[in-house]
This record gives sequence, structure tokens and C-alpha cells, in this order.
Amino acid sequence: MSHHALVIGAGLAGTASASALVHKGWRVSLLESGDTPACAASALPVGILSPLLTRAPTTLSRLSELGAAAMHKELARLLPEGQGWQSCQIQNLGHAPGQWPAAMVQPSVVIDAWLKEARATGSLETRLNTPVDRLSQSEQASGPGWEALDANGQVLCSADAVVLAGAWRSVQLLKRSGFLPDNLDLFPLRPVKGQMSFASLYGTPLAANPMRNNGVFVPDFSHLPRDGQPAERIWAMGSTYERGADDASVTWEGHLRNLTSLRALSTQAAATMAHAMEPPATLRGWAGVRCASLDRVPLIGQMPDLVRWAAAPRSNRGWPRKLQPERVPRLPGFYVLTALGSRGLTLAHWAGKELAALISGSTMGFEADLQLAVDPARFGWRQLRQQIRPV
Repeated sequence: MSHHALVIGAGLAGTASASALVHKGWRVSLLESGDTPACAASALPVGILSPLLTRAPTTLSRLSELGAAAMHKELARLLPEGQGWQSCQIQNLGHAPGQWPAAMVQPSVVIDAWLKEARATGSLETRLNTPVDRLSQSEQASGPGWEALDANGQVLCSADAVVLAGAWRSVQLLKRSGFLPDNLDLFPLRPVKGQMSFASLYGTPLAANPMRNNGVFVPDFSHLPRDGQPAERIWAMGSTYERGADDASVTWEGHLRNLTSLRALSTQAAATMAHAMEPPATLRGWAGVRCASLDRVPLIGQMPDLVRWAAAPRSNRGWPRKLQPERVPRLPGFYVLTALGSRGLTLAHWAGKELAALISGSTMGFEADLQLAVDPARFGWRQLRQQIRPV
């Protein structure tokens, strides 16, 4: 009998996890509160896939290097070039100046391709317009498991394991489910709003290559509408990075910030954007709320039992300075993939495969120090250790 997994959230993180689990032989139920997959932050019109360039290796740059290589390979396997993605060189004008290999990607096309492939196996059920109010432990035929409940307490889905991949919405779901202590910030996720400005492109591209400094300028991309209409050439600038903002409204102030950033990249392109802002305005906008952790590193792994952990007596005897995952109480069969920030395109596929391996009983296949760095228990470990009682 195949195992059954429940995945919450049909953005990049959720669909990557669902796809990887199907490849591992799991039956998967993918629940999304919106009316379409990729309806939130993953609805970005176009994003750039590239590693994070830093003067010296950092946790996030090392993760991004792993993720970018895996995603480039996945794009070539999944979709013909020119259908939702295009290889390019990106011109860095600030840090790490020069041209670097990259790809322009429309996330929704990748998500739709993952879902189509997984559905063809008969092992994926996708349920849209299905908000999950809370999660509850339950007993399944194969042993302990999980139930997703709606606001009326009715069971939406039961499964052996659950993957929470709902980005910023994950925090409120965990609180409603009783898995976060009220008095401690042991799971510090933060909303980050991003707004992109874009318009139709006619004639020659506005620059030879995408450009990056404070934001990214894409001078020419073939965007695929989701309603089946022909592809549309667009240029795009963005996105803004507004910490703490959790509304997805497109604002004139966001357009102005993007215009200021574009002026530092290309005066010609900035003049085109300024003209598109004049009546009758042809400039369009997209905004979404991403999710970032306190240390800007994603959360990948098994969910700690923070309530039981916070309530347990502690002393400094035998409490190591560094996180020891085997000593952390965990919620059995409960996993998270969230806080990808603005690196969803880069990290989602790689992280989904690593998480699927862990759920399937294997070990994650990357460096041990990086596994500690992405462990969802790391914040609880740090905060609770600061509160240990002397002996």
C-alpha cells in the first residue's frame, strides 16, 4: 500500500514537494486556498534564476548554488526552452559586477508542468478553493497521521504525512492548530511584499541582457497567459522588498520605487517606463507577499514540537551550544518547506526533492552544517537555550 501525503499550498514550494513525493511513489493530496495554483507570490510574471553571489560563501549562497544547478537541470528536463523559460546572461551592476549565467523563468508555467506530469501518474489529487483552518493529529490505517480541517471542523483530508508549504499563511495555520506557544517567538517568519512593474514590449528589446542591482530589469520576455491566449512580449522591473508588509495591492508608490531603481540600471529603459506611467497609462503591476525567516534562510525539514519543548524543564547541564537535531522533540509525520523569500525559483525544486527523501525515510543529501542551518527547530533551540535554568 502506497503512503499518502497531504501538501498545503500550491505555489513553488508546495508543487515542488508534491512532484518530488509522487516521484518517490507517494499518493499526494495538494490543497490550495486560492482558485488556481501559483495564485500568490508564485504568480510573479517573470523571475531570474541564478545563484546568490557573495564575496565569501554564506549559508544562503551555498544553498542557492545547489538550488540553481538543480533547477536549471529540471527546466531542461521539464519544458522546451522558450516555453516559460529562457537562458540568458545577467549583467550585475553592483556587487559582483559582470555577466553571469542565468535564466528568465515564469513560475506558473513550471508549476503547471509539474502538476500535469504528476497528475498523469494518477497519484496526485489537486483541490483548489480549499482553505485549511487547522491541522490535527489522527490515527490512520498505517499508523499515526494527520487531518486537515476546515473552519467548521469538518475533515478535508486525512494522510500519513503533511507538508506545510503555505509561505506566510503557514504561521497563522500553525497558531490555529495549537503548535506555536503564545509567549515565545519560536518560529519567526515575516511577510515581505514585492511589487513588479511591467508592460507590453513592441519592437527591439530595451537592453541586451537582464540587469541587476537594486532590483532586476528584464528587457524582453515571452510571457504565457494562463487563459491559453498567445504569448506576449513584456519588459519588467522589480521587485520591491517591503519587510513587514502583508498586502498584495499594487501601488503607485511601488511603481515609483521601481522607476528609481531602473534609472540606476538604464536611463533608456527608465524613460520608457516613465512614458508608460503617463496617461493613458500602459504600465501594469503585480504584487505578492513572500515569506522570509528571521535569518533569511529557508525552513526545510521536520516540524519541532515547540509546545512540548517549551514546557519541558530545562537546565544548563547537558545542553549543548549547537543544535542537535536528534534531541529535539518533533511532530511525527509533519514537515515544513517555507521561508524561501525571493529565492523560490532557485530553491524550491532542490528543497522539495531533499524533503521528499527525508519523508520517505532517507537522509537529506547535502552538507551537515547546511542541514542544521535549514532545520525548522533552529530558532527554538536558540531561544530556549537562552532561558535555561542554572544548576
